Amino acid sequence: MVSTERTRKPRADALKNRDAILAAARQTFEAEGVMAPLDGIAAMAGVGNATLYRNFPTRDDLLVEIIQSSFETALAEGRVLSEMLPPGEALSAWLVSLAWQLRIWHDLPYCLASAHAEPGGSLSASNRPLIDETDRLLQRAMAAGQAAENVTADEIYELILAISWAIDRYGDNAETARRRVLIAIAGICGKQS
Repeated sequence: MVSTERTRKPRADALKNRDAILAAARQTFEAEGVMAPLDGIAAMAGVGNATLYRNFPTRDDLLVEIIQSSFETALAEGRVLSEMLPPGEALSAWLVSLAWQLRIWHDLPYCLASAHAEPGGSLSASNRPLIDETDRLLQRAMAAGQAAENVTADEIYELILAISWAIDRYGDNAETARRRVLIAIAGICGKQS
């Protein structure tokens, strides 16, 4: 049976509302963290709660949309690192960068860790490319004898989320965060400068 129903493009006002919600969410998350009340985001966007929830049924759905570009940037950086550095150094640099990027907004590491622990949700699925890139870099480092062989990418990602949470909580600057990550991953990547 062939459907005669056409897919309609969203109305201009619906797209405008969605863009306003995303802009308000970015601004709110930067100022207050990702656990900020969604009602405030709707008010800042100039829409009702029903409009916000029609576009983004859950906080996780809103977070996925907001962080997608940050994750794409991180993944591109992983590819560049693997082309520029030896495998062990590329893995180490990736983990430092990832921990720093995941602390972008207050409480984001907590939300990502919670999502990772409960597979199946939209935010959990957004973690997967980061874990896959970690695995790709880990496998290269293992093959070169530059990484521990008794660890998985999922375990490393969980460790990086915990470190990212600490970076957020302690208000680390980039250099302090780098040192924190390198200390934590010394048993995975060996001694890296």
